[in-house]
Amino acid sequence: MSDIKIIETRDGSSSLLIPEMNETYHSTHGAITESEYVFLKMGLDHFREKFPEQKEISILEIGFGTGLNVWLTALAVENKDLGINFSTIEKFPLKAELVEQLNYKNKKESEGSKKLFAKIHEVEWEEQQEISQTFSLTKFQTDIVEFNPQPESYNLIYFDAFAPSKQPEMWSQDVLRKMHELLKPNGIFVTYCAQGQFKRDLKAVGFATEELDGPPGKKEMTRGTKLTAS
Repeated sequence: MSDIKIIETRDGSSSLLIPEMNETYHSTHGAITESEYVFLKMGLDHFREKFPEQKEISILEIGFGTGLNVWLTALAVENKDLGINFSTIEKFPLKAELVEQLNYKNKKESEGSKKLFAKIHEVEWEEQQEISQTFSLTKFQTDIVEFNPQPESYNLIYFDAFAPSKQPEMWSQDVLRKMHELLKPNGIFVTYCAQGQFKRDLKAVGFATEELDGPPGKKEMTRGTKLTAS
């Protein structure tokens, strides 16, 4: 994936295009818009509404990519009575010079937000680091097959792999079953994808699924919940 190109999406924020896959890292209708809607509003905000008493939330992200989801989540919990333990995996980290050209930090004007974006990318791989009073981050340079934390480690999973048509192995029942095992009871799995076979597979491995309105440019998205044993 050496020939990655920076593109501008419709909300003015950057994404990346992989020409050999004809695939982008985010929706062309808006990178920040998609991330804030799919992962924060329908994921983190939904979990907090369901469990307002919970003051520590463990999040796993599949696909660190540009760091956008991590950054927006960290910004969202600043000065909140809430602690986030965020783990993210990425097999092929982006080069620093490419990350530096992304314009996300220019979309959030405070100097603190710009420093936070830089700090996220400066965190060493495989080392947990506190990047703010409310947010700790661990980045793992690995793939989903090799990544093996303890079962029931996470409250929330941001599943942000490339589309099933581009990376079908990431959406297999084996991977989805692993996601189910990694979630705590009542844990939430959220993704931009709404493909029919994916939703059937999500149900097959034990998730209760919801079809939700999608972000701009996309009709639907999907959320799954790991139910407690009856």
